[in-house]
Amino acid sequence: MTGIMVMQGREVSGADIELIRDLLVEHPHWGRTRLSEELCRRWGWRNAQGRPKDMAARTLLLKLERGGHIRLPPRQRPSSNGFRNRHVLVVEPATDPIRSTLRDLRPLSVSVATPGSQDLRLFNGLLARYHYLGHRNTVGENLRYLVRDRHGRPVACALFGSAAWKCAARDAFLGWERTARERNLQRLTNNTRFLVLPWVLVPLMASHVLGLLARRIRTDWQAKYGHPVQALETFVDRDRFTGACYRAANWLRLGATQGRTRNDRKHRIRTAVKDVYLYPLVADFRRGLGA
Repeated sequence: MTGIMVMQGREVSGADIELIRDLLVEHPHWGRTRLSEELCRRWGWRNAQGRPKDMAARTLLLKLERGGHIRLPPRQRPSSNGFRNRHVLVVEPATDPIRSTLRDLRPLSVSVATPGSQDLRLFNGLLARYHYLGHRNTVGENLRYLVRDRHGRPVACALFGSAAWKCAARDAFLGWERTARERNLQRLTNNTRFLVLPWVLVPLMASHVLGLLARRIRTDWQAKYGHPVQALETFVDRDRFTGACYRAANWLRLGATQGRTRNDRKHRIRTAVKDVYLYPLVADFRRGLGA
């Protein structure tokens, strides 16, 4: 391998690949979990609470194998991700559209979809069926929100996860050099999925939900991960959406992506151009993000 790749928010060099290969040769009896645990130990790869980032390491190993860089030992048990995905709740569309004013449906209730809960099964099913990107299990810090109207009917859901490793427009706005970005990236979270259900035809619903989430996510993140987030980001596919709900909720449009993936070192991979939005959660967000 030549150059450096970025996987799971970590730069992976040729020396890292050689380390993994050496461990596989030296310990042929190790399973994938043991290998990922050892990598976390050697790299000092831990989250803000000091726990090894084992799931991120496992996903990194899978990506390296798919890229032909390593060959992992056979699985010792079925994939837990596959097991969870078989238990996604199948969600049928509502019989009748919800046509109303927002005032008639308020107050909306917001709940965090926690592991093993019925809300999580519903959340996964809604995204899998009705979001254009679908849904897959996330790695790293994340929060899943399910939103219901005053009658208890689901109306929206949102997923917040790891921030983008690099984004020129965002990094320039925050004044981030490489070291500041690496040190503070976990204090930024990405709204990777946002869905107002297609039968909910209510003006201002999307921007109102975004406002509700913005007012509580710092508290929820602190409770779950032991550190706050200072701002939110998202990327809006301009070929599909205008981003009007984000602007109405006072998100800042910072610019656009260059239509490249983060592993596109040779400028050969083209992806959809996306508008970059950011929402500061505190007045001194730049200081909190280390700019």
